[in-house]
Amino acid sequence: MKKIGLVIKNDIKAQKRAEEIKTKLGKKCIVIDVNTSNKAQISDDLFSIVVLGGDGTFLSAARFIGDCDIPLMGIKFGEVGFLAETLEDKLFHALDALFNGDYRIGKRERLTITIKRENKVKTCVDVLNDAVINKSAISRLASCAVYIDSKYITTYRADGLIIATPTGSTAYSLAAGGPVIHPDVPGIILTPICPFTLTNRPLIIPDSASVEIKLEGNPSDILMTFDGQEGIAIDSKDRIIIKKSINPIKMISLNDQNYFNILKARLMWSGGKA
Repeated sequence: MKKIGLVIKNDIKAQKRAEEIKTKLGKKCIVIDVNTSNKAQISDDLFSIVVLGGDGTFLSAARFIGDCDIPLMGIKFGEVGFLAETLEDKLFHALDALFNGDYRIGKRERLTITIKRENKVKTCVDVLNDAVINKSAISRLASCAVYIDSKYITTYRADGLIIATPTGSTAYSLAAGGPVIHPDVPGIILTPICPFTLTNRPLIIPDSASVEIKLEGNPSDILMTFDGQEGIAIDSKDRIIIKKSINPIKMISLNDQNYFNILKARLMWSGGKA
């Protein structure tokens, strides 16, 4: 029996629609709790996971599956939904298409963020959207020295630095003045947050490159966050290494939908429909 997993936002409307799905599909669906580390929930008879929620819920699901080879499909419940394939009112149309095989599977690249101190790995995390170096509200500017393939490029003096994937180009990076990159275009985006020097602009580099970042000076109260889901304190003793992950995320797209429809709707461009 083909089964789907359901990841459900902690939201009354999403929970209500999930009950309708469970009533309709019965044993063809199971609820997955992404707040645990129990990967046994991803059983061999699951062929996809449907996420009822916004981008935050989708990112939680992506982090939960890790390197498991199972595709995700997002249904928008919430304010933000660049990662959602379709909207709540088309939920059952999307489920019918899923079970009928009327869909495509695309890959979204992730980045592996490794933080080392004295050549020991402090943490290693895969991100789908971005990793962000942030200073606290009362801290001085963060000085982030950037090396690409071991060659020094520049030092960003800014409120922070965003390292984003093309998928994450429509998230925090976009709000900070970064470009919109189609998810099929390979690359890594470096976007400074409120840079001290106006000539420090967003930079797009090949995703085959290795990026290393070091904090200069004596920084305090600096945090690195991963997909907005968790964070870790960093300082000048740490080396931050960013590379393309070997574990991309598979995302389901409906055959009657495309990326530009979603982009126009979410950014409310002329001709865009919600």
